[in-house]
Amino acid sequence: MDRILIIRTSSLGDIIHTLPAFAALRRNFPAARIAWAVEKKGKDVLALVPGLDDIIVVGSPGWRKKLRHRHQSAFDFQGLLKSGFIARLSGARKRFGFHRKNLKEPLAAVFYRDRLEEIPDTGHVIDKNLRLLRLAGVRETRYEFPLAIPEALKTAVAGKIGRAAAAPAKTLALFNVGAAWPTKRWTAEGWVAVLNDLKTEALTPLLLWGTAEEEQLARRVGLATGVPLAPFLTVQEVLALVGEAALVVSGDTFVLQAACALAVPVVGIFGPTTPQRNGPFQSGDKFVYHEIACSACYKRSCDSMECLKRVTAEEVAAAVREILKSRV
Repeated sequence: MDRILIIRTSSLGDIIHTLPAFAALRRNFPAARIAWAVEKKGKDVLALVPGLDDIIVVGSPGWRKKLRHRHQSAFDFQGLLKSGFIARLSGARKRFGFHRKNLKEPLAAVFYRDRLEEIPDTGHVIDKNLRLLRLAGVRETRYEFPLAIPEALKTAVAGKIGRAAAAPAKTLALFNVGAAWPTKRWTAEGWVAVLNDLKTEALTPLLLWGTAEEEQLARRVGLATGVPLAPFLTVQEVLALVGEAALVVSGDTFVLQAACALAVPVVGIFGPTTPQRNGPFQSGDKFVYHEIACSACYKRSCDSMECLKRVTAEEVAAAVREILKSRV
């Protein structure tokens, strides 16, 4: 296998979850030229991945020409019509994809030459991605996240966040209030209560956010608790900051997945998605999740938000204290 194409165009958290599959391919085919087709925002993550030969930004000038290599194998980890079409467009003789029942858009299966057998969707998505490699004879279970964050980037981020960067060693705690889906965002009241509960702990808290809407939420929490907000950070800057933290508390989003990949202790807050599929996996990590009748709906909008409403500040604070206790 001399050329390999990975297709995982978005989202940032899912790109993180595909890195172990890339690492496995690189270990098993050390001489292969490996390219990754991704949307523009995801390029910032992949630019920090050693051993990746080409990053093909979908929609950029000349991207289709860069994509096309007949003598290559294409792995579609996304499972959408768009990603399946990219596999077909690549001209790859071997096009690997999941069983149609494991695809977000089952019609994407028509673009694959080889399809994995149907597998239960109850396991972690990282295991699912690694399972796809079996079609190419690769049987690996290792979770490896090849991310190399330059020291200059860490220094630049420390300058941006100011006093929080000067916190005593192992006390910086990041509380990420944002998430791409509204259904993944915990309430301002919940964040305020948990931060007030943890004021007696030896932590230096900092609020993270990403969009203008999330910034408004963070400001509400900050005003009520006195906890400072991080400035706007790029994707790479977020990775650098997360890597220096002692603890991350977050919903199911990029910041949580980044912390898990960088082996930073986490407390995950879950609602419409499940921790079994998307959650933390490092020893000692914690999550708060209440299974109800409509759990695992994976919906981006909801009238009740009952699953997240059941998450209490006491539960989240207790999970944080369990992690702190384990470090003593």
